Amino acid sequence: MKETIATTAEAHEDDAMPRKVDVHCDPCDESPGAEDLPAAVTRKPVEDKSPAEWAYERLILYIQGFEEQLDNEHEVAVGFAGSDAGVLRIEGLGFFDPDIVTFYGEDPAGARTQLIQNVSQLSVILRALPKAVQREAPRRIGFRLAEALDRV
Repeated sequence: MKETIATTAEAHEDDAMPRKVDVHCDPCDESPGAEDLPAAVTRKPVEDKSPAEWAYERLILYIQGFEEQLDNEHEVAVGFAGSDAGVLRIEGLGFFDPDIVTFYGEDPAGARTQLIQNVSQLSVILRALPKAVQREAPRRIGFRLAEALDRV
């Protein structure tokens, strides 16, 4: 085994780079390492990101990896560990600095669902659910509420 000596600058840079390590029984199931992470995740040092932004970026990577394993009959959903919130078919994901992550979607019965969670309590399970049946677009109130804020 060859030993390398890093400069202080190299050691500091390595500490700032995100690391991702997954080990599976089947080596084909292993996800990429830090050197394969998208530039969007690595362009800004971790210490310059809020906990919400950093959690958001990593959740996206996990969701993308999970979806790559699904067939055309399934969609990604998220369950919340330690909660009776059930399962939410993911249709959107967001964050609100400094510490909130939000999941948007619908539950298996088709009810619109939004979960707002502090990153310190974040614990999710990605699940595959059968594809959702297409529905007519419902009336939206969010836009009207946002307009009302401008008048207040």
